[in-house]
Parts: sequence; C-alpha cells; structure tokens
Amino acid sequence: MIFRRVGDGRPYPEHGFSQSQWAEISPSQVRLDELTTTKSKLDLELLLDEDSTYFGDLFAHVVRWRGDLYLEDGLHRAVRAALHQRAMLHARVLDLGRTA
Repeated sequence: MIFRRVGDGRPYPEHGFSQSQWAEISPSQVRLDELTTTKSKLDLELLLDEDSTYFGDLFAHVVRWRGDLYLEDGLHRAVRAALHQRAMLHARVLDLGRTA
C-alpha cells in the first residue's frame, strides 16, 4: 500500500490558505504511508508531464488534522515518488492545530 488511506474529500475544515500563504511554509519530508489522499482519481496528464510544476507549487500540500496527514494537493507528485520507489515526499505541511 502506497498511502495510509485513499480518501475522496477533505474531512478537515476549510482553511482558506492562498498559494502565497502556502509558499511561506517551509517544506519538510513526510512518509507516503502516513498520508491519506483527498482525491481518489489522478489525472495522468499531470503525472506524465515533465514540467508539472510550471503552474503550481514545487512541493505537495499536506494538512495535519486531528493527528492525521491529508494530501490536499500534489497527488501526482506522491504517485511519481512511489513509482521511483521513494518512501518520502517533500511537502509543505499546514497544521490546523487541533487534536482529537
């Protein structure tokens, strides 16, 4: 199993972070097997595009909510990392600061 779970939707509250606010978060490494996806479908064009970061952030966006990590943006980067047999992904992690 690549991910902890494959989800379809965001179980956490809307955070309202803009791209520029995400860019202020320093990237860190997260384990793929600790991530729950928020999308169940992957656009193959994004996965196979050599320059898939042209219009987006270089790093995936992850939200920490109630102790769990949710992959909000960057599913194609995570799958690409798994295909290259990497267990880690560089991501910006937004901690919503709430615990169960």
